[in-house]
Amino acid sequence: MFNVYLSGEIHTNWREEIIKLCRKEELNIKFSSPITNHEASDNCGVEILGQEDKSFWKDNKGAKINSIKIKKSIRESDLVIVKFGDQYKQWNAAFDAGYASALNKSIIVIHNDQNQHALKEVDAFASAVASDQHQVVRILKYVLAGSLK
Repeated sequence: MFNVYLSGEIHTNWREEIIKLCRKEELNIKFSSPITNHEASDNCGVEILGQEDKSFWKDNKGAKINSIKIKKSIRESDLVIVKFGDQYKQWNAAFDAGYASALNKSIIVIHNDQNQHALKEVDAFASAVASDQHQVVRILKYVLAGSLK
């Protein structure tokens, strides 16, 4: 079983696309990801530990709770896929890529050409930089099955 962590933007269904395409190819992959419910991810700290007057402390509580799952999932992964979306800055995804890099994990980055300059350091460490989910699945198929078709 190959363990893949799917990090990055949560505003599109890119994770589901990759999982569906990998199942179609019958690739033996276990996927994990952060909490992708934006509201739950943002509010878990204050919902569980109590309200905060300042947004900094609200965000801090939530980020710390979310980091429990994120760190565990990245540590247990064989590969980290990091998707940077077009609409929002995904600082959390850049942090995940850095954490994976520090653990010497293989990383595949997905982003558009417009973000190339901003992500040049992340790209420099990545094993591959893809432009879409289909390229990622082709990489996974090649790595796991040795197939280019």
